[in-house]
Amino acid sequence: MIIFPAIDIRRGNCVRLLHGDPNKETVYSDDPAEVAAAYQEQGAQWLHVVNLDGAFDDPSGDTATDDAIQAIVDRVDIPVQVGGGLRTFADIEYVLNMGVSRVVLGTFAVERLRQLPDVLGWFGPEQIIVGIDARDGMVATHGWQQTADVTAINFGKEIQAMGVTTVVHTDISRDGALTGINLAASQQLAEETGLNIILSGGVATLDDVRQAASGGDKIEGLIIGRALYTGAFTLPEALEAAK
Repeated sequence: MIIFPAIDIRRGNCVRLLHGDPNKETVYSDDPAEVAAAYQEQGAQWLHVVNLDGAFDDPSGDTATDDAIQAIVDRVDIPVQVGGGLRTFADIEYVLNMGVSRVVLGTFAVERLRQLPDVLGWFGPEQIIVGIDARDGMVATHGWQQTADVTAINFGKEIQAMGVTTVVHTDISRDGALTGINLAASQQLAEETGLNIILSGGVATLDDVRQAASGGDKIEGLIIGRALYTGAFTLPEALEAAK
């Protein structure tokens, strides 16, 4: 199982939000590239980067956050996946041209579902994964501020049929809260859709990491954010627990 250290960027800073609420923000660093470099030095195989300004449709931080993402890609040698605010083909192309290895589509995939096969065909399925952000089993969009009229499982079935192979599955109620992962929901999504799952939300202890690692072949990865920032455990410890 791959451990994905999370770097959430807002107005150029490295932050974490509680339950995705933009009003409940903690700033951890003003140098995301330095954070990324530290994770690489500690053994990270991948990085998961989120553009929160894009996710919230907030143009005030666009330039600073774009610069921060570019600085991360330029600084590290490991692959980087980026999500947040990718609403058009041009947005996707712009981020991939930064040197990002793959993008995570959330709102775009929900609201422009019919165009998803075109995106996969144009950019290649290896560069496109989908974020399924769920609140009470329903898909959330626009930085989790809106809820779509589709369940996570039904949406997963639709995108899998279109050629998507991997999703980031986030339990919003647990994100940033250090309350433990919702492995059962991710396992159910994998079993009912056939998708590979990168689990996100709620990692608090190394037991959460071990639990995810024992969750089956379809649990491809685990995203860890706040637990690393607060020092609940170190990245090397998480990498060892994931074996």
